[in-house]
Amino acid sequence: MKQLESGLAAHIATGATTLCWCWRLVRRDGTVQGFTDHDRDVVFDGTTFEAASGMTASEMRESVGLSVDNLEITSAVTSDSLDEEDLAAGVYDDASVEIFRVNWTAPAQRALTRSGNLGEVKRSGIVFAAEVRGLAHRLGETKGRLFQYACDADLGDTRCGIGLTNPAYRGTGAIVSVQSPRRFTVSGLSAFQDAWFTHGLLTFTSGAASGQAIEVKSHGKAGGVVTIEIWSRARLPLTPAQTFTITAGCDKRVETCQAKFANVANFRGFPDMPGNDFLTAIRRPGKSR
Repeated sequence: MKQLESGLAAHIATGATTLCWCWRLVRRDGTVQGFTDHDRDVVFDGTTFEAASGMTASEMRESVGLSVDNLEITSAVTSDSLDEEDLAAGVYDDASVEIFRVNWTAPAQRALTRSGNLGEVKRSGIVFAAEVRGLAHRLGETKGRLFQYACDADLGDTRCGIGLTNPAYRGTGAIVSVQSPRRFTVSGLSAFQDAWFTHGLLTFTSGAASGQAIEVKSHGKAGGVVTIEIWSRARLPLTPAQTFTITAGCDKRVETCQAKFANVANFRGFPDMPGNDFLTAIRRPGKSR
């Protein structure tokens, strides 16, 4: 059972309350934002919780045990600090969330009712719904190594050992034409073969998306035209001459590790591990495999 701050408990006991909900979001880039369902801004702990944001929350449920308790926050993108393009670009993915019950006449009287992280964000026009996952969802994440065919290292990390500052594995370019927020033609990469940067990482170095890093879905080269498609939307607007850096991609197969990077000594998968065909094979008496 939660222990309420004495002032808040006394306020609730009066039977005539001035309570509101406040949400504090801390994005992965460190940006802190506050929102409230009160009609005036509420300020505490150095955060201004913005009023008139249209933020509402579903019913909160808490259960005993390690099951994941979720709730959903819905709102229209009406806040100057809550940008539709940032939502679409995944800037708020996995942001930490704290939800407070606050006496808006005396914000020192408050209780932290829930903390967690933003999960799936669904959008329809200017309306969005964000899932808030309880802390127990971290217990469902895979930790440690997996026995699998594919390599579980990230290209360029200490376990992999490939230096991505090597010009053979790194390129710089600029957008030539924009086909969509995820697909565009580029200059500066004509020296690299087709698909060299597929599964790589593209980081914008100018424009509205400057600093945003997104995995590359495909890198194509046909008739002298180089096209890049990324997995998620970039922050808009994307414009011609907008610059970026891009690093080579790896599909985690041992054949790619050998042929593309000559780094099979550091391969972190198990390519010779027996598969289901071996486990289900019929073995005849007197014969060994």
